[in-house]
Amino acid sequence: MKIRIQIKRKIIQIIALALTNPHVANLGSGRLYKGRWKNFCSPGLNCYSCPAAGLSCPIGALQAVNGSIDFQWSFYVTGLLCAFGILLGRAVCGFLCPFGLLQELLYKIPFPKKKIPYRARYIKYGMLAAIVLLLPAVITNAAGMGEPFFCKFICPAGMIEGGIPLLITQAGIRAMAGKLFALKVVIAAAVVVGCLVNSRFFCKVLCPLGAFYGFFNKISFVQLKTDCKACISCGECSKICPMDVDPSKHPNSMECIRCGKCIEACKKNAIAFQKVKKQRTQTAGR
Repeated sequence: MKIRIQIKRKIIQIIALALTNPHVANLGSGRLYKGRWKNFCSPGLNCYSCPAAGLSCPIGALQAVNGSIDFQWSFYVTGLLCAFGILLGRAVCGFLCPFGLLQELLYKIPFPKKKIPYRARYIKYGMLAAIVLLLPAVITNAAGMGEPFFCKFICPAGMIEGGIPLLITQAGIRAMAGKLFALKVVIAAAVVVGCLVNSRFFCKVLCPLGAFYGFFNKISFVQLKTDCKACISCGECSKICPMDVDPSKHPNSMECIRCGKCIEACKKNAIAFQKVKKQRTQTAGR
């Protein structure tokens, strides 16, 4: 039964990838889908400019409206992300994010593995606050519009999913590629190397979307529960955790992506998924 968790998760990840990127035929032509579904955001990180993408990127949409004059769409995007957060927390990262799946595949490639300093993961919270939310609202042009700073200058998903495919298929984009494009290539290459060295490197260090969902982990409907009486503190769960969390002590850490690997590793069945509604009902009955 435990082994099925990862099999089911991989199936869900592949289905999420297919549903988020249904226009695979566009990869050959470099055309972008611009239909009505692009008015909706995917729950995970997936570039708007990817030719296969059928939905908008939540971070891109959040920046676009945060730097605009019309705030109606801003409330919609924020509300949608909060809904995903309340329902799933960072389980979105573990099950529904296409770029998360790519990172997992990269980490499987034989390459020297290394831990990163724990404090490095705080960078993504600064990225969310400063680059995604603050700068587009504060630094604006003459028309009062802000730049999507994260998407334009940093996002490696945008370069890998959108920039490179468009560069290959469109001569006009190749002609316009300059220093900014080169900078993003360097950043994307550095992130790829980071993902080869450390599991889910981008999720841990740089992803503002993961930082946002992390705030909901303690209140989301999908929770982890540790049975302290059954736990023997063997440390197997923390060893296998791709996010370097100790589930026996912090089952609902802001860093936990709910991948379920700790559940598989626990020989005493001390860790399990639990819906928060059920947990509250049991607490009220005591």
